[in-house]
Order: sequence, then C-alpha cells, then structure tokens
Amino acid sequence: MKRKQLEELKNSSKEELLSTLDELNKELFDLKLKHTIVKIKNPLRIRIVRRDIARVKTLLRSKFNLKV
Repeated sequence: MKRKQLEELKNSSKEELLSTLDELNKELFDLKLKHTIVKIKNPLRIRIVRRDIARVKTLLRSKFNLKV
C-alpha cells in the first residue's frame, strides 16, 4: 500500500473502511483460490493483500474501537 493510499484510508469513514476491508477479503480469497488451482504470476500479492487487511483492521480498531 502506497503512502497516499494509507493517508486516504486514515481520512476515510467507517463505512468506507468496512467496504475496503470486504474488497480486500474478496481479493485475498480469489488469489488463494487461483494459487491453488494454477500458480499465479505474483504470489507475493497474497502477502501484500494480507498486510493491507491488517492495516485496515488496525485503523478500524484505533479510530472506531471496532473489533473486526
């Protein structure tokens, strides 16, 4: 996640963060599914998406005291 994207997330509302979290979870599921069937080009993308999910969850927890 780039610095600009992280700053945008920090200024996002609760609903926007939750929708971003849903999108990232779907992307992670798709990547894992594709990786088990056919090896994907960039398997490091799985790690990147997992870390982005952790960042969004951390923001939700710190800003809204919301446990996801």
